[in-house]
Amino acid sequence: MTKPKILVALSTFAQYGEKPVELLKSSGLPFVLNSTGQRLNTDDILKLGQDCQGIIAGVEPYTKDVLSQLPNLRCISRCGVGIDSIDLAKAKELEIKILNTPNPVIVPVAELTVGMMLDLLRQITWHTVTLRNQKWQKKGGYNLQGKTVGIIGLGRIGKKVAQLLKSFSVDVIASDSYPDDLWAKENNIRMVSVEELLRNSDIVTLHLKTDKRFPFVLGEKEIRMMKSKAFLLNLARGEMVDENALYCALTQGHLAGAGLDVFSQEPYSGKLATLDNVLMTPHIATLTAESRLEMETQAVENLLTWFGS
Repeated sequence: MTKPKILVALSTFAQYGEKPVELLKSSGLPFVLNSTGQRLNTDDILKLGQDCQGIIAGVEPYTKDVLSQLPNLRCISRCGVGIDSIDLAKAKELEIKILNTPNPVIVPVAELTVGMMLDLLRQITWHTVTLRNQKWQKKGGYNLQGKTVGIIGLGRIGKKVAQLLKSFSVDVIASDSYPDDLWAKENNIRMVSVEELLRNSDIVTLHLKTDKRFPFVLGEKEIRMMKSKAFLLNLARGEMVDENALYCALTQGHLAGAGLDVFSQEPYSGKLATLDNVLMTPHIATLTAESRLEMETQAVENLLTWFGS
């Protein structure tokens, strides 16, 4: 029986430890690596994955057309949690198994969220840039303690954010389409509607999954509901925030600042980058050495287990 061949589509692989590639080698399964150092496009996927039965995937596009042209493909093991880039209906039709690694991303995303809050409140990046420009200027900040933080999306990551914030004596409120009322009660978190959360939070942070049944966009109407001088963080999905409405709210002084790790189009080069009250990172919320190694290892293990290797 022919052994299944594996494509490692990730633009980087085993940079933070050799365990993922060692697992592949020890399995005895043939595999091919993405040697471009860049995210694969559809043509690249079809060229490299044509005779592969399994793919260790990043966020490259597995559209209906791509999946239809990979006749041998039986399993996609996503290195990460999001599977938005995969046409799930087509994958189901073709009986392609989809796996992911949701747990390793929890801590790094939650820690970056709290780090962004502290940075925005105390203007750490602003002061750093000012000093680098040889200017000794001071801007007053705010304490995190005593603030009301609203978490939209109280899943694995949202819960971890809430737990971290409790050590700062923060009042946490949350909204979720599928609320875990028992967990919220046990952790002294009040579940509220999105509207109530927006009106009462000093800081609003988004941690939702994409859900076609409950599509979420923070548009002009919703942003105007937010408290004057509140802060907004988005570490979920770029399309969940109307960037034009956010820009207006920031430049007009309605919001005090924003922290963004995701954007409607990436790489991002829009006008939000011109504002000094916007903290921006290039979609790196899950990118720590520890989490990356764990995600890659689990993605390989998931695939090998599914193939029975």
